Amino acid sequence: MDHSEAIRLMAAEKYLLDELDAELREGFEEHFFECQECALDVRSGTAFFEHSKVLLARPAMDPLREFVPVPSPVPRPGPRWLRPALLVPIFAVLLAVIGYQNLITFPKMTGSLAAGKSPELLASASLINVTRGNGNQPVVAARSGQPFLLYVDVTPDSRFSSYQAELLGPAGNSEWSLAIPAEKAKDTLPIRVPPPRDGAGMYTLVIHGVNASDQAGAEVGRYPFELKIEN
Repeated sequence: MDHSEAIRLMAAEKYLLDELDAELREGFEEHFFECQECALDVRSGTAFFEHSKVLLARPAMDPLREFVPVPSPVPRPGPRWLRPALLVPIFAVLLAVIGYQNLITFPKMTGSLAAGKSPELLASASLINVTRGNGNQPVVAARSGQPFLLYVDVTPDSRFSSYQAELLGPAGNSEWSLAIPAEKAKDTLPIRVPPPRDGAGMYTLVIHGVNASDQAGAEVGRYPFELKIEN
């Protein structure tokens, strides 16, 4: 008899209750001499029966005057991570994470959500009719960590089914890109710009046309501006 069969047959319980036939009893005895878990089950059950006999042999007691201590259950082998020596540091880590979330993460999230629902004045700049080299590049003075607005016009072109706006940083790297449906390009576009990763410097908003095959086509606009950060 192997361990899985012993568990399926509840062999330890039936062995203690003398409900196994001779063949199964012999097979289970051979098994639990080699299986620590089943041997522990048998020893625990035997101890329970012996203790029960002692209690049953006692005269009836007055529940208000006597108390019979119940033996602590014999611990059974289990997963290593469930043992007390490992549960204590695991719970300590969980408490530290919960404390960090309650004291730092959640208040920040709550503050951010509240700020998103409150009206505020955002820095802005109009990029309409702005071209490189005309000496009249707009300046955006935004607070540190705050978004700002850019207003831009896109000249409609029947060759394009949509447009794509891309913000280039001071080093020419792409900060982000934004898809613009063709119907939106008929009016002045207010683009909310999140705080750039590169901070203050010269930036360029580039508009590309996108053709029917979803491929970026020709550049239809390039709008430089300077970003200044205020504390």
